[in-house]
Amino acid sequence: MTVPECHGEVCITCSDQAIAVRVVELLPDGLAVVDTGSGREEVSVALVTAGVGDEILVHAREAIAVLGRPE
Repeated sequence: MTVPECHGEVCITCSDQAIAVRVVELLPDGLAVVDTGSGREEVSVALVTAGVGDEILVHAREAIAVLGRPE
């Protein structure tokens, strides 16, 4: 069996970390622009119901939970 090698910015096989980010813009096709605290990135929000201003938990560029909503 061959061990997979990690390539690119995100390795879905090796990555086991999720980070909290803030949604700044919703895009078509279940995508969103988020603020990571050190820049902006595009992630999928297809699995959650997120809105602009929501704090979401992201793993491997996929939102897996909504942590909080703006008041």
